Amino acid sequence: MSTRDSTLAVGPAPAAGTASSRFSTLREPLLRALVPVLLVALWQLASSLGLASEFVLPSPASVLAAYRELWQSGDLQDALKVSLARAAVGLLLGGGAGLLLGVAAGLSKSAERGFDSVLQMLRTIPFIALVPIFVVWFGIGEVSKVALIVGAAISPMYLSTYHAIRSIDPKLLELGRTFRLSRAHQIRLIILPMSLPGILVGVRYAAAISLLALVAAEQINASAGIGYILNNANQFQRTDIIIAGILVYAVLGISVDALLRFVERKALAWRGAHV
Repeated sequence: MSTRDSTLAVGPAPAAGTASSRFSTLREPLLRALVPVLLVALWQLASSLGLASEFVLPSPASVLAAYRELWQSGDLQDALKVSLARAAVGLLLGGGAGLLLGVAAGLSKSAERGFDSVLQMLRTIPFIALVPIFVVWFGIGEVSKVALIVGAAISPMYLSTYHAIRSIDPKLLELGRTFRLSRAHQIRLIILPMSLPGILVGVRYAAAISLLALVAAEQINASAGIGYILNNANQFQRTDIIIAGILVYAVLGISVDALLRFVERKALAWRGAHV
């Protein structure tokens, strides 16, 4: 066989490898989308066969029509802005407080003895149980809604930060002391880089809990937001809008988690690890 024939014989291999690589890349998102697509198909089939009344379980087509109605009226866009602002402010305040407390407890035994037991106790209280007392303290306005989200976000951020710092290999800290690094340099060069993965996981958990708290908070006499749309739809028995609003909450959760995963991968790219 000539050199040219050999070249021609092995020529198609890279193309086959490329096709296989593309399939492997697409396989995971396709598998992830398979179950939701099947559920929607079964939902539509049940509606078409009359297995569920339109009032109890509106068809996907009816829910899409409800989305169109909300979008064309501008109600959905306005509600999204309000709900996202509540969740963002609550996450920023609660997550920030949890981060500072976690860093303090992780770096100082005195700080840990001072407030760790209190935070561990508060962690066992479902945030939904705080609604009545927050209404008494802050009223039924915007403050009580944001306060509930703040309270829900503190614990996951605190725990993740605290454990991330405390799980750092003591040999690394000993190495820093051997090189006579100051406390500030140890924090910047050793503690912060090594604890960053755990802290970012805490951000994701805190964001997820904040969105759950948002759902509860917007049931407190909301005058704007996704919860307000749901309450109005409940009064007028618009099941299609209720389901549409619930799905908006779900999409918000998935989108925020995907965004934070992307940020996590970029922030930890220097580690060469897959998050």
